[in-house]
Amino acid sequence: MFHSRLGCSSISFRQQDLPTALRTIAGLGFGEIDLGALPGVCDHVPYELDADADAVSAVAGDVAASGLRVRSVNGDIGDLNAVLDAGRQAERDRHLHALLTLTAKTGAKALVLPCGALSHEPVKSLEEDLDTVAAQLIKAQRRAAEFGVELWTESLHFLRFCWNLERAERLAQRLAGSGVGIVMDFSHIVAAGEDPLEYLARHEGRIAHVHLRDAVPGNINLSIGNGQADFAAGLRGLAEQGYTGHFSLELETRDITHDERPAAAAKAASFITDLI
Repeated sequence: MFHSRLGCSSISFRQQDLPTALRTIAGLGFGEIDLGALPGVCDHVPYELDADADAVSAVAGDVAASGLRVRSVNGDIGDLNAVLDAGRQAERDRHLHALLTLTAKTGAKALVLPCGALSHEPVKSLEEDLDTVAAQLIKAQRRAAEFGVELWTESLHFLRFCWNLERAERLAQRLAGSGVGIVMDFSHIVAAGEDPLEYLARHEGRIAHVHLRDAVPGNINLSIGNGQADFAAGLRGLAEQGYTGHFSLELETRDITHDERPAAAAKAASFITDLI
């Protein structure tokens, strides 16, 4: 029904419990999902995961029962530019282990982590914080490789530390050659007042995955077609760069009711399918 490279994030139906959201997505005709594991945004994956079994196995079981493929797990292990003592670092490492266990058990290609804290202000300084974020992501990538999965980061992210083109580019420079992939999100780029085509020019060959949602400057939560994102130009630009990865509708929108979400997702998927 929809293009095989187009999936739907479970975040799009975050108001439903996970089994219901998966049934909704499969019922619309999607074959692939991104699995939302972002505390405060999407509770489909418990934040307190026990890597030894119950929570991880329960989520993996729900996904397996749905018949849907998982492209990525969209998670969070805390503010990557925070200064941690040994105890807090150990706690982060345990959480990362649990998320990577879940990523591997669901057959996902990658775990996605944010690009810093939910603040534009540095903890120490811009350069030091960028160094810290990059170091944490590279460390996580090395752990991910042990699980046979990849590690990606969503950068730029309008609400996070790397919120604009300059910071996203400087983080990408620090990650060059590390194996950490970059997730491009149209809504965050537009919300930051930036140009997706300029983003593509600065990240050529580095994009591992693409999130799709509409936006206007300052607002990331719009349905596709209700904002200013030029998806036709953006997807054409990706194709011209030789991008062969996948796309995911991440329709965490606030301009429609919950009852309208399935129809809005189907409409967006048909629109994007034509562009791919």
